[in-house]
Amino acid sequence: MSYPNSALAVWQLTLIALVVVSSLAVWLVLVYAAARPPRPNREAAQPARPVQPAEPPRPADALAEPGHAKAA
Repeated sequence: MSYPNSALAVWQLTLIALVVVSSLAVWLVLVYAAARPPRPNREAAQPARPVQPAEPPRPADALAEPGHAKAA
């Protein structure tokens, strides 16, 4: 024997269905977003600018200490 008033009202059934369907939709969107390949980095897409050294390169003779003659 069933209990009286055990059946849910239409608005309650509608609310349950809405929660279930919206939860499924959110889950599917999250799975789709996680499965997509990552977007390319905008900085990586731009050509790299050459790095300017702090000082211009010096010739090997300029690196020797002054006053020391180079052996020939």
